[in-house]
Amino acid sequence: MSLQITGEEDVLDALKKGVEIKLVLVDREEDCSEIIELCNSMDIRVVEGSSTDLWRMSANGHQKLLALIEREPLGTLEEVFEREGAIWLFDGVEYAPNLGFGVRTAEVSGATAVIINVSKTHEERRTIRRASMRATRFIPVVYATTEEILAACNRRIVVAEDVGGKAPWQTDLTGDVLLVVGAENAGVSKEVLAAADEIVRLPMPGFIPSYNLQVAVSALAIERIRQIQSE
Repeated sequence: MSLQITGEEDVLDALKKGVEIKLVLVDREEDCSEIIELCNSMDIRVVEGSSTDLWRMSANGHQKLLALIEREPLGTLEEVFEREGAIWLFDGVEYAPNLGFGVRTAEVSGATAVIINVSKTHEERRTIRRASMRATRFIPVVYATTEEILAACNRRIVVAEDVGGKAPWQTDLTGDVLLVVGAENAGVSKEVLAAADEIVRLPMPGFIPSYNLQVAVSALAIERIRQIQSE
């Protein structure tokens, strides 16, 4: 199911019908005053973007506004674990652009949230936002320690690592799950590996035994979507 309602008429109709809209993205170069006033009266968050932003985000050509449904765009560690769906943990990943690419892929695939267990400076978080095409506006990105994450986790943990004994398509990735990928050099931490319910391995017949982070995220994300759509 798409998380997006596209276009002024459809968004206005959804608002009037009481559809639970989490956020509305409006084109700052267009007159969206009617929608903005209605959203303000209903305590619905409004975010402004450029025409280019709206064009890139829309699933149906350029529109002056888009609405986010189903997914809460904000949340604490405890709050996101109370929600349904897939949560991503980027375990020990240091490189900010890679984190941004991963956040974007997680958002596009319909994930519930992203968790990062490496502290980042203000400038590094800005880099993550830019690299994600500012997808951080639409999906919670939570920073927490490994200990805090494992203590709060209330779902199956599926890790992608080269010690895995099966491929992602041989493992159930549906339902409420914590999907974990690690840094390209260090991999997933021993603490998270020990807590894993399943460890999968992406086929890597080449000489270099490691994909880039966003490749691993994409492979698991698309396989999860395939499995859900096959049910």
